[in-house]
Amino acid sequence: MRDHRDIIIKPVVTEKSMNLLVDNKYTFIVDNKANKTEIKNAVQNIFDVKVEKVYTMNIKGKPKRMGRFEGRKPNRKKAIVNLKEGQKIRLFEGI
Repeated sequence: MRDHRDIIIKPVVTEKSMNLLVDNKYTFIVDNKANKTEIKNAVQNIFDVKVEKVYTMNIKGKPKRMGRFEGRKPNRKKAIVNLKEGQKIRLFEGI
């Protein structure tokens, strides 16, 4: 079994994700191979909160160029975690 801190890579801090905080939804970049159950357990264990629902989406990497060389940014997986009423993650409070 993987460590919970290997599943959650980093939080997403954008204007859109900050607007979701009103609805008690938090956004994270997660491991590409993680499923919803693993994400739910990782958030519950790391932040000591109760998760109600997990939404996931795969984001395809954008094409990039460096002179004549073409490549792609890596693919990512994003998870939006909906917490139960009254639960908060302190990591996002100071932002």
